[in-house]
Amino acid sequence: MDHVKIIISSIDQADTDILVALLSEMGYDGFEEINGCLLAYIGRESFDESLVEALRETHNFSYTIEVVPAQNWNALWESNFQPVIIDGFCTVRAHFHDIEVNTPYDIIITPKMSFGTGHHATTVLMMQAMKNLDLKDKEIIDFGSGTGILAILAEMLGAASIKAIDNDEWCTENALENVVRNNCHKISVQTGSLELVQDNRVDVILANINRHILVHYLPMMHQVIKDDGLLLMSGLLVDDREIMVKAGIEAGFEFVSGSEHNGWIALQFKKTVFH
Repeated sequence: MDHVKIIISSIDQADTDILVALLSEMGYDGFEEINGCLLAYIGRESFDESLVEALRETHNFSYTIEVVPAQNWNALWESNFQPVIIDGFCTVRAHFHDIEVNTPYDIIITPKMSFGTGHHATTVLMMQAMKNLDLKDKEIIDFGSGTGILAILAEMLGAASIKAIDNDEWCTENALENVVRNNCHKISVQTGSLELVQDNRVDVILANINRHILVHYLPMMHQVIKDDGLLLMSGLLVDDREIMVKAGIEAGFEFVSGSEHNGWIALQFKKTVFH
């Protein structure tokens, strides 16, 4: 499948973060920042320039458009994919990286178009938060799993079973490859949304998506999570914090904590049962 690449220039970092969030909601599934420009990728059949024009009018940027043939996508990622290291915890790298790994956990991600190579602030936030969770023998759902990176880390941290769910078939295909590459055996990968597992009961849901989807599915996530279970979510900007904390409490969760990185946040909630 061919992709369209939008090269956005004349923007500052704050607007870049906002545009990434807005474009993600429009279906853009790959982002890079190079030489002060934001590069955003979307499947050619999903591209609608009128939506980009509407964004340009409200955020005052310049842009150009290029078509990226499908066969060039892997080469594009490989040329820009650098290892991500969370000191003392986890390394995320591609199979072609020949580096010395000095962290307890080493995740190998095939750099395709799926979201979740560890470079984006939201993925970093999720992984850092997982470092402090007790996932041993827990049942987990990775909702909006992308490359499967969080599901893979969850298995490495001792989870008993992980259901990785994404509504993009390319993502689930990529996640399956990465599950095999990392020698994981407790992860099942499915194409679809949370309705696929709404009758399950799990200890933890990991959800790195975007605000609108998270708000929509908060009641169902509350239903799926066991009593005293945890919800860890990101894909959220700093300005989303108040809205999401309020929505989480209204859905029946107790707010536990939040963290911030480069204008993005991760929030942790608990399904507390009051007697």
